Amino acid sequence: MHKPEKQLEIIKRGAVEIIQEDELLKKLQRSYKGKIPLKVKTGFDPTAPDIHLGHTVLIEKMGQFQDLGHEIILLIGDFTGMIGDPSGKSEMRKPLTPEEVEENARTYTDQIFKILSPEKTSVVFNSNWLNELTPPEMVSLMSKYTVARMLEREDFKTRYENGNPISIHEFFYPLIQGYDSVAIEADVELGGTDQKFNLLVGRTLQKEYGQEPQCLVFMPLLEGLDGVKKMSKSLGNYIGITESPNEMFGKIMSISDELMLRYYELLSSISVGALEKLKEDVKLGTVNPKWAKEDLGFEIVKRYWGNDEALKARNEFAHVFKEKRLPADFPVAALKWVGPERWIADIMKVGGLVKSTSEAMRLIKQGGVKVDGEKLGDPKAVFAPGEYLIQVGKRKFIQILAERASVDYEEEK
Repeated sequence: MHKPEKQLEIIKRGAVEIIQEDELLKKLQRSYKGKIPLKVKTGFDPTAPDIHLGHTVLIEKMGQFQDLGHEIILLIGDFTGMIGDPSGKSEMRKPLTPEEVEENARTYTDQIFKILSPEKTSVVFNSNWLNELTPPEMVSLMSKYTVARMLEREDFKTRYENGNPISIHEFFYPLIQGYDSVAIEADVELGGTDQKFNLLVGRTLQKEYGQEPQCLVFMPLLEGLDGVKKMSKSLGNYIGITESPNEMFGKIMSISDELMLRYYELLSSISVGALEKLKEDVKLGTVNPKWAKEDLGFEIVKRYWGNDEALKARNEFAHVFKEKRLPADFPVAALKWVGPERWIADIMKVGGLVKSTSEAMRLIKQGGVKVDGEKLGDPKAVFAPGEYLIQVGKRKFIQILAERASVDYEEEK
């Protein structure tokens, strides 16, 4: 186990804020001296089953604590997930059903264990203790925080001032999340900057229940491919960890040089010293950013798909983009349709390039769609049955083999 000062240096990498750093060092020193690992808690509400690289910033930090010999407690908020986290929301969030929570939680843990060691990770569900709270205990918990303090939270404050409804059960969320730290007796809790209020409630409640307050490590919200807004599936600027190796590698190669270094800091296992040297070499021009980007893409794809798939993805990228050739294995869709012509957005949807015709229209308007190598400018364009190569962005291709379906004359009448 590293000495406490070295552990703190590793923990601080990429972190936005630590509350309180001196307290954390004392905990690390006590742990090191007594050879007792710290309890490091991170909570996830299973609100969506698919994880992208933005989510993994926290998970990678959990992995660092795990490598340092501390106990990682992955808390699945199955109870809180049925309330719905109001953090950053301008309106009430739709609660999940127990069935949705169970399915999402199972998918979530499968993906998280691509990073963490399942043998060294404790997975707990907060319903185990929250379902056991008696009405008097719940009332006692609610008495430990005031409405005034709740309205200090920016999202609650804004909604209240704008006359948007705040349901009483939403006030329970930060209290219950904070109580999780009491139940676990957490030494450290990790969270994104958007969770600061909730994690601070945990410190307050631990004091109220006679425990030593947990230290907090806040990680930044990772910017998406555009380098501006946080990574989000709804914004389309994400890299999903279940995406194909070629898709992951290609997306990483598309980011800016500046964003590449941020991804290195938050997502790569590169050492602190090596990262500082890389930054300096890129700045001086002694390292080509494209080479560094390829190394980053290889590392990330390898993490989720293995060495062989990472090598294939790197070679495929060179095949397609450096040699300006088509992918070796792009899909082919054989379609039949009634009528002489079919709307391009519908062809793209049926061919699997997009999930909806509205997404197809948006991509066409943005200039991101080519048909047989020519940029398509009209989202209302129609095509007769035939053979077409459709390309979306730089990485998605599909060959359409379409013919008009024969229709019985009696049916046409």
